[in-house]
Amino acid sequence: MSRPQPLLSFEVDTSGQDTSLKHDDFDSEVRRTWYHYLPLCFLLFLMVAPCPSLLIVLVNHYLFALNKPIAFVIHFLITFTLEFLAFASLMVCVVRDPGPVYMDASDHDPIHQSEDMGLAEALMSMENTDDDCSPDKFCRKCWVPKPERAHHCSVCGRCVLKMDHHCPWLGAKCIGHRTYPAFVHFLTCITAFSAYVATISISAVWWSFENPLLVPDESTPVHELLLAAAGVIFTLVVGSFLVYHVYLITTNQTTVEALSPFLLLRYIPPLPVSMKLSEPPMEEELSYNQRRVVRDAHRYVRMYDVGWRRNWAQVFGWSKPRGWLYLLLIGGSVNGDGRSFPRNPRSQDMLSQLAARLEKEA
Repeated sequence: MSRPQPLLSFEVDTSGQDTSLKHDDFDSEVRRTWYHYLPLCFLLFLMVAPCPSLLIVLVNHYLFALNKPIAFVIHFLITFTLEFLAFASLMVCVVRDPGPVYMDASDHDPIHQSEDMGLAEALMSMENTDDDCSPDKFCRKCWVPKPERAHHCSVCGRCVLKMDHHCPWLGAKCIGHRTYPAFVHFLTCITAFSAYVATISISAVWWSFENPLLVPDESTPVHELLLAAAGVIFTLVVGSFLVYHVYLITTNQTTVEALSPFLLLRYIPPLPVSMKLSEPPMEEELSYNQRRVVRDAHRYVRMYDVGWRRNWAQVFGWSKPRGWLYLLLIGGSVNGDGRSFPRNPRSQDMLSQLAARLEKEA
C-alpha cells in the first residue's frame, strides 16, 4: 500500500534556483513612476518661486529706498538660511529610507548565518526567534517581521518602522522612524521662512503706501503684496501641520496612532473566550457600544507617553541640557532602533480597565 502524500511539505526544489533570502525579499517597495514625483516638483517650485520677488523687495526697499545695508544683509542671511535648511531637511526626507523592517546581520538572525541557506531552512529557523517574528507580529501583506509601532503602507507596498504617515509631496514616500526628525525640521523651517517673509513684506508694503513718491520702482509694491499674501497663507497652512506634530511629539504619538483608536486592541489583555473574539480583537467584531468604549479610551490612553521631555528627546535624540534647541535648528537624529519603545507605566492599568469595560458591554 502506497504511503499517503502529506497536504503540506517543506521540501523545496532548489535545483537551478537561488532561494537564499535577501534584504529585498523582506522589504520590497513599489516602484515609482514619473508622475509620483510631480507633487515633489511642484513643492520645489513653490519653495523657489518667492526668491526672485524676495530679492527685488530686499534690494529696492532696504538698499535703495531706506538705504539700510545692514538691515538688508540681516534679512538676506536669515531668509536664505531658512531656505537652505528647509532644502537640506527635504533632501533627507526624500533620499533616506524611512525605516526598513528587515533584520540586519548585526541582529544575529539565524537567517543570515549562512549565505547558502535555502528558503525552507530559513522558515524553519524562525521558530525560535524573538517576539518580533511571532505570528501576531508578522505582516500578513508583505510577510515580514512587524516590530512594535511598525505599520504597512498600502501605497508603498512595504512596512515602515514607527510609520507616521504617507506623504505624496515628498516623492510619494513614507515618514517613519528615520525621517521624522527631518520632516518636523522641514515644517519648522518652512513655517519660520513664511512668517519672516510675510512680516518684512507687510512692513515694506505699508511703508510704500505711506511714501508712494519714495518707492524706487513701481513694480516693487506688487512683489511686496504677493509675498505678503503667500507668506500669510503658507504660515497658516504649514504652521497648522507643525502645531499638530508638536502635539504628537509631546504626547509621543504618530499620526497613524492618533487617528486610529482601534490600534489599542493590539495591546489589551486577553478577553474571555466566551466573548468569541479574535486575539487580538478586530474592530468589525465589536458591537456599537464596545467601539464607543474604545474611542473614549483612546482620548486618555497614551501607550508611549513617558513625559514630554523624554518624548522630545526620543524624537530628536538630545542628551545634553537644552540640547533640543541646537538639534531643532539643524535637525535631530532619532534615538533607538525603531523596534522597541519605552511604555507609559500606567498604560497597562488603563488597558486592563478598557478590557473590563469591553467585557461589561458584551
